Amino acid sequence: MKLRPLYDRVIVKRIEQQRQTASGIVIPDSATEKPEQGEVLAVGHGRALPDGSLRALAVNVGDSVLFGKYAGQTVKLDGQEVLVMREEDLLGVIESPQATLKAAA
Repeated sequence: MKLRPLYDRVIVKRIEQQRQTASGIVIPDSATEKPEQGEVLAVGHGRALPDGSLRALAVNVGDSVLFGKYAGQTVKLDGQEVLVMREEDLLGVIESPQATLKAAA
């Protein structure tokens, strides 16, 4: 997939987590809320400032990020669902190596 976001926008793929009860029953996706974590797939060149310069984004490709439940616009590209959102919609970057999750295929 070749998609280059403009300015301060980022492309994020949700990180799906398999939900399972203590007894081992797998909860189907239809019964759970969408995760609010994702992996950054692409970033724009930066935010346009009033003086015409660009401020670089604080996130990089490959970062695991947190975002709001209703943040971004869902887009389907090459059969893959991704979110297009502004950098300001991101709540934070997950820096703990233990918190990095494998993105669902």
